[in-house]
Amino acid sequence: MSLLISLLSKLSLGKSKRLPLLLLLSNGFSSSLRKEQTPPCYIVSVEPCEPFKAGLGKLEISRVHNDMINRERKVVRGELVYNDLFGTVVTIGASNGWVATLNGKDGILRLQDDLNPYASYTDPKRIPLPPLVTLPRCQTQIVTNVSMSSSSPEDEDCVVAVKFLGPQLSFCRPAQSKPEWVNIRIDNPCFYSSRVMFSKKDKVFRILGAGGHLMGSWDLQNHKHKIQRLHFENIPELTKPTNELMDSCCTYEHLVESDTTGETFMLKQYKKTGKILKGVAKMKTRNLMVFKLDNEGNAVYTGDIGDLVIFLSKSEPFCVPASSLRRMLPNCVETLDSCENGFVHLDDRYAYTHIGGLNPAPFFIPPQNID
Repeated sequence: MSLLISLLSKLSLGKSKRLPLLLLLSNGFSSSLRKEQTPPCYIVSVEPCEPFKAGLGKLEISRVHNDMINRERKVVRGELVYNDLFGTVVTIGASNGWVATLNGKDGILRLQDDLNPYASYTDPKRIPLPPLVTLPRCQTQIVTNVSMSSSSPEDEDCVVAVKFLGPQLSFCRPAQSKPEWVNIRIDNPCFYSSRVMFSKKDKVFRILGAGGHLMGSWDLQNHKHKIQRLHFENIPELTKPTNELMDSCCTYEHLVESDTTGETFMLKQYKKTGKILKGVAKMKTRNLMVFKLDNEGNAVYTGDIGDLVIFLSKSEPFCVPASSLRRMLPNCVETLDSCENGFVHLDDRYAYTHIGGLNPAPFFIPPQNID
């Protein structure tokens, strides 16, 4: 533990400063998005430029309330969305509108704003992080996800957390003059396939254990680490067919925090093979349960998150008030994956999702500050 505290002391978040351009949501407790913020959006498709050998594609982007914007305007490198064609670069996640890629040749992880429709078209930012350091009996080739403590890696206080499949969790401050990785080995196997998230409310990075019964927290401000057991409450009685369906599904746990209400939620997403296309199983969300977490470790089931909409994708989950968006239903979870899109209304937990073709960039882009 003393070694862990010594390592984390290098990563103190420091005093709060004015946040830069790409702010996720207002830190206040407003009931809607601020006027200078953009609505959430997602990439519908990427069309190859001519000639395709140039390795460029044109983004087709949609706001979540279905107004098409920037159609065929933003040109990006094809390797960001077509990993199978360009081989050496793999897109491994996204956080606050920044996409993380890992280069198989040089082993460098980079943060890029190319897929953010509100970032510069002519001068995209691509920030390389230091070469990854692999701990003994760990690996750094397969990444679970990436999380950032602030809205931009150029922020002086920003800490980037990378969770690898297996025991290793790594932290880095990109804006330091000589950034370096602080690597932590997690002994408990229940965290090996977990995702990391940053709580802006509590200033800690958190990880849920498999099944959602344990939650690990890394406090970079006070150099503390703890493992907390969660206690489930108010679990509804389910019908036998529903129980059998959920037992047959793969379960995925997610953490998400609402900036507008100050609440923290744990989502348990139940997915099952919906189709098999060309020999590949396409997973479909069949059920979803939401639990509200408190500081005492209680996870209380709720079928009502009020005016909120939770956006769940390969990017970090986030919340937005439905009243701030046109034609958005409150009390629901929007889902986006590599071959699935749809939503789950939490009143009855029924999943209205569709399996389609491959989505090359299954990331919801959270609200962005604009000048």
